[in-house]
This record gives sequence, structure tokens and C-alpha cells, in this order.
Amino acid sequence: MSFSPWPHRSDHTDSRPARANGESDAIRGPAGPWHEAAIRGASALGDTLHAGNHTRDFSLARTEYLRNRILVCGVIFALLTPLWLIVDTLLLPASTLAFIMPGRFFLLGGLIATLFLAYHAKGRPLRARLAAGLLIALPAAFYGLMLLSLPPGQVHLLVGYSFIPYLLVAVLSIFPFTLSESLFAGLVMLTLEWLAQERAGIWLTPAGWQGLWLLGVLLAISLTANHFHLSLLLRLYRQATHDPLTGLFNRRALHQALRQSRERHPERILGLMMVDIDHFKRLNDEHGHAFGDHVLWRVARQLEDSVRKAGGVAARYGGEEFLLVLPGAQPDALARHAESLRRQVEHMRLLDYDGQPVSITISVGLAALRPDETAEQALRQADARLYRAKAAGRNQVMTA
Repeated sequence: MSFSPWPHRSDHTDSRPARANGESDAIRGPAGPWHEAAIRGASALGDTLHAGNHTRDFSLARTEYLRNRILVCGVIFALLTPLWLIVDTLLLPASTLAFIMPGRFFLLGGLIATLFLAYHAKGRPLRARLAAGLLIALPAAFYGLMLLSLPPGQVHLLVGYSFIPYLLVAVLSIFPFTLSESLFAGLVMLTLEWLAQERAGIWLTPAGWQGLWLLGVLLAISLTANHFHLSLLLRLYRQATHDPLTGLFNRRALHQALRQSRERHPERILGLMMVDIDHFKRLNDEHGHAFGDHVLWRVARQLEDSVRKAGGVAARYGGEEFLLVLPGAQPDALARHAESLRRQVEHMRLLDYDGQPVSITISVGLAALRPDETAEQALRQADARLYRAKAAGRNQVMTA
């Protein structure tokens, strides 16, 4: 995970509770299960359509998932490539083998390079996606070059090669590809099948249509598998790293983000803001737990909007406590940010279930996580200053 802006995206789904009756900022759509199901379906499709809907944090999780599958499939392809020469020797004439054998060794070298690239793609989404592309593109390029190298009248001598486009389309379903990624690969395989049929002289014949139909069906199955595969991965990622009520990072994910950020940028100072909602127990007692949940959600949105502009992260630390992390924040800038946030929450307009206005305030404790400190030390400082702010009367920011 990384400290990045926190957009309202696929791995950060809306988990807001129902708004209080009479709220002026209530947003309501048509009621009914069919409408809600349609919204969820459209959202899930958008989540899996392209990687632009994913935060960097989820992209890193997806990278590791993708990388493991590349390594397994790459090893299988690399082992089968030289072994298939035995089949070639038994089935192909000597004149065809002269074209095939150099191509086989070129393909083997490319697969070994792909495995090397994938092995060193840990934490590097672009490198992992490149390795995945090579894993599909290399066998496709090998087949295409064989088709172009042989005279049209001898293409039928490529016994046991016509299955390659079908195999590669089926392999797409193994990976958590987005629909756009798999669709692009599928169109390349359809083009390759067109080339094979054109060279073999069966284009637009019943046999040709049968092959295209089968390839299209396999592509539809792979796209469906990609959609459900990536949707499940998104759901599991969110359940493991996000608080279900507020949609912010949970405590475990925040500590992991802190550790990874310090590993990548050990020299950077991180500003910490420990935030607590004042008199939250009284809010629950007087207005009910449903309203308390709504307050948590509203404050979480305010905190999230605040740190997004600064490239930071907001997390629910426990109960009514939140932790904000801002990379590179100097003490004066951090104090100004915290004071601005305190005023924003203080001026929030909330109505209870009877339509009566309810005031919300927060107390904030600040600390800086420096290169020579542990995260636990800085968190204890922020927590101690938060309690000093509450002891001093609440609704204030306490610095060093």
C-alpha cells in the first residue's frame, strides 16, 4: 500500500448508513431492490472494466496476485516449449522443422526473460502487467511468424499448432485481468485466427466459421471469468483492509501502509493526526446508535476529503478515533491543516431524526514520525497529545 489520494473508487465502495430524517444534504434515488441491484451491477462492471478505477493500493495487491500466476504459467510454458519439439519431430516434415526449431528456441528465451521480469515485479504493477502481456504475446507471435514464414500452400503442415489462439484465450481466464485487457488480447487472437484461416484457404468457409465461433465463445467465457475473478479479489481486498462502516483503512492496513512507506522513503517525515469525536458516547445515548454511525461516516468523509488533497491517508483507528497520515508535512503546516479540519467539522450541519441540529466537534493530537523514530513511538506521542487536548476542554488541536 502507499500514501496516495483516496478517490471514491472500486476498492473503496460506499458504506454509508442511512441518513437522518430531514437532512438537507440527503441524496435519495428511486427505491426498490431492482434499482439497487442495477446500481450494484453497473458499479461492479465499472470496477472490472479497466485499471483506471483502482487505487494504487489495490493495484499493488493485484500485482502480487498476478505475479504468482505468471510465474506458474510461465514455468509450464517454458517446460512445454522444448518438449513439444519431440511432437514436431514426429509429425512435421524436415522442411517445416527448419522454420520451427529456431522459433522454438527464440520462444523459450522470451519465456525465460518473462519469468525473470515477473520474479522482479514485486511491488511494481507496470512490470507485472508487462510480464503478463509477454506471456500471452510471445506464443502468439511465435505462431504468427510460423504462419507468415511458410508458403500458403504448406500452412496445413503446421500440425498441432492451430490450437494456440484457443489455448491463449482460455489462459486469459486464469488471471485477474480487467475486461479491457482481456478484450484486447482476445481481439489479437481473433486476428491471428483470421491469418491462419486466410493462409490455409478456409476463411469464410463452414470450417472457418466454426473456428471463429468457438474462439468467440471461449473469449466470452474468459471475459466472464475475469469479471468474477477481479470482483472477488476487490471484495476480499476491501474486507481485509477497510473499516466496513466508514470505508477508511482499518488499523491493520494502516500499520502496513506506514511500514511500506518507510521502506520506500526512509528519509521522509510523516505527519500524524490522531482525531477523536468529542462526547461521542453522549451522542449515542441521546440520539441512538444509528445516528452515531451516521456521525462516524460524515466525519470520516470530512477527514478523507481533507487528506486526499495533501496526498495522505485516513484510517479508523478504533471506536470514534481516527488517524490521518500526511507525508512530508512540516510541524507548522500540519498544525494549520489540523486547525482547518477542526473548524470544518465544527461547522458541519447535522440534523437528528427529529430534525434538530446537532453540533459535532473533534479533538486532535499531532506528532511527527521522523526517520530515527519507530511508528509506535510517534503514535504514542499523538495519542498522548490527543488526551491532553480532551483534558484541556476538547474541540482543540494539541501540538508539541
